[in-house]
Amino acid sequence: MALEEKLSELGYKLPSPPQAAGLYKPVLINDGVASFSGHLPIGIDGVMITGRVGVDLTVEEGSRAAIQVGLNILSSMRAELGDLDRIDRVCKLLGMVNAGPGFTQHPVVINGCSQLFFDLLGEDNGVGTRSAFGVSGLPGNAAVEIEGSFILKK
Repeated sequence: MALEEKLSELGYKLPSPPQAAGLYKPVLINDGVASFSGHLPIGIDGVMITGRVGVDLTVEEGSRAAIQVGLNILSSMRAELGDLDRIDRVCKLLGMVNAGPGFTQHPVVINGCSQLFFDLLGEDNGVGTRSAFGVSGLPGNAAVEIEGSFILKK
């Protein structure tokens, strides 16, 4: 089944691809690897999920923000690749959680995005290497930011 069909089956719709908000490329393809810059949790309605997880948002709300980031990543990938089915596997994710002091559940929050990719690409290809940590703030007070890379099909 095509990845966009799986997304629909899971009840997700891709938003418009986010535009670069600075001097960077949202996606860069080199030697069969698609690296993506940090993406934020901007919904289809254009509204960003903001706040500090553990202070303004629950862990579950943070995880939903991470899912939205994953959808934005996929939207950027579709815009760059033309077809999501060119993605072979997740290579690396780096998740940053806007969190208050003492918050320690960063991996649980980033699992939202990881679970989305697992559900789409399966156990072997949907899980790559990953880091998750907390930061004192993100652009626009975003709840989550995720960057990383995919390996593309040859």
